[in-house]
Amino acid sequence: MSTTEAVTFWDGVYAARPAATDPRPNTRLTETVTDLPPGDVLDLGCGQGGDALWLARRGWRVTAVDVSAVAVGRLADLALTHGLADRIDAERHDLRESFPRGAFDLVSVHYLHTPLDLDRAGVLRAAAHALRPGGRLLVVDHGSTAPWSWDQDPGIRYPTAREVADSVGLDRAAWTVERADAPRRIATGPGGRTAEVTDHVLIVRRTA
Repeated sequence: MSTTEAVTFWDGVYAARPAATDPRPNTRLTETVTDLPPGDVLDLGCGQGGDALWLARRGWRVTAVDVSAVAVGRLADLALTHGLADRIDAERHDLRESFPRGAFDLVSVHYLHTPLDLDRAGVLRAAAHALRPGGRLLVVDHGSTAPWSWDQDPGIRYPTAREVADSVGLDRAAWTVERADAPRRIATGPGGRTAEVTDHVLIVRRTA
């Protein structure tokens, strides 16, 4: 899938959804970040922007990235509407070709599952290297398929958090795995539908 095809695909996914006026943040983000001091954060795959807005309201300086021009444009508009434009920089990147610049105290990667030909381990490795010492990489993946997911492939297998950590191949002398588990939660989808889902949660801290 080319960059143009990828943009077209994800623009179509987001354009088919009503624009949210105040999207919710992801549960795993809020439970992980609430007690952390604010700093610079990179939100990879920002989607509708709920995480970026939540982080900005708590004093974080947010670089929010998505391949979809629709998603990035909507987030930029929301940042203006909510008075957070000075704390949110919304950027479009195809992570196969470009990676946002900067050093960060937190990199948040939620549900970066895509039909694109993406070197996901390479992207996560770049994210880990973008951390300042003491910074954390939070990777939250699907561990099960929600009924409303765009991908309903019955044969899909989601790698565990440990498998994701191993695939990234970070030097254990400089990065430490703080969490790698598979908690369950009740998720709410379009139209208020609910279902129990499993998340694969990985937190890696840069120690040197």
